[in-house]
Amino acid sequence: MAINLFDDKSWRSLRPLTFTRPVADLRVGILTIAEKWAKHLNADFGFQTQDYLSSKFTAKQADLFINGAVCPNEALIDTVLGLKPGQGLYAGNLCLAIKLEQPTVELNVESVVVETLSFDYPFTHIQFPEDIFRSNDLEIREDFKLLTKDKTSATLSSTNVFLGDNIFVEEGATAECSTFNSLQGPIYLGKNSQVWEGCFIRGSFALCEGSSVKMGAKIYPQTTIGPFSRVGGEINNAVIWGYSSKGHEGYLGNSVMGQWCNIGADTNNSNLKNNYAEVKLWDYEQESFRKTGLQFCGLIMADHAKCGINTMFNTGTVAGVSANVFGAGFPRNFIPDFAWGGAHGFEVYTLNKMLETAKLVYNRRGMELDDVEIAIITEVFERTKALRHF
Repeated sequence: MAINLFDDKSWRSLRPLTFTRPVADLRVGILTIAEKWAKHLNADFGFQTQDYLSSKFTAKQADLFINGAVCPNEALIDTVLGLKPGQGLYAGNLCLAIKLEQPTVELNVESVVVETLSFDYPFTHIQFPEDIFRSNDLEIREDFKLLTKDKTSATLSSTNVFLGDNIFVEEGATAECSTFNSLQGPIYLGKNSQVWEGCFIRGSFALCEGSSVKMGAKIYPQTTIGPFSRVGGEINNAVIWGYSSKGHEGYLGNSVMGQWCNIGADTNNSNLKNNYAEVKLWDYEQESFRKTGLQFCGLIMADHAKCGINTMFNTGTVAGVSANVFGAGFPRNFIPDFAWGGAHGFEVYTLNKMLETAKLVYNRRGMELDDVEIAIITEVFERTKALRHF
């Protein structure tokens, strides 16, 4: 069985996070949205996404197309599996899934003629960047059940302290002299992950494959550390997607951090305004700041973005793809893609210099920045030129 996950209009409202990926490749909970559907349906998956992303995120020959911004739950899975050829599942005007008469690699969701079925139950729809950390607790719990069903947890060293037993340890995961509190939510330690000495971790929490929590870290609930990342300091209700580092002291809260990012030592983000007012975030579609309805909202950092030591991020800051931030003071709340600088001012982080750095970052991980990745980064650089008013 194969499925394709299609981008809906959320791809535009989720920028800058989706500049470098389809919506279904977003990580929320333990898994990406695509991985969730694939595991639930026991299916191979492809993507119907933007043209410039399709060379990396390819489509499959499939007769089932699912909205990539929608996370599966029991009711939704049962309904999708019950679709007959020629039927589409909708929540109001939002298309959730379409079952075709014949397999294809491409579907025009807005023009296809199908019998319309209505879905009237709750579900998670990721429409804006802040929805990722807002939904993370629920999705950790759902993914935890999915990944641990009918499996036996490995064990951890007796040097640790355990409050509650809602913890699952994959093969090769290790921890020493740390405290795990799963009384309020599950704790998941992925394959070959490491929790170093003296850490305090409270669930819900997910540490994915190959990642590490460094000594003395304090990890609060609703937090996910994606694969092959390293973190330290204080983290609360944050999602780090993978291949990224926040390896030192400093606070990260109510935030999303993409892939290939690095946060310098003693960097902090504010997640609450001094006047307790509603937080606004930069919206690429509106080209202005949008009300989030949230009192707590921190940093949205897109792929390849980095910051130097002692960086201070204001409440509700968006840092675009390959933004590079450094220097004293608070930089502005919207840092455009390929911006280089800080509170003292910005200039363009030229494409050649950015790619030189990216190649070194990939090489450090034993990986190669290939032509497909370079083409995507180049396209994002061109698409975001108008935002760099330096």
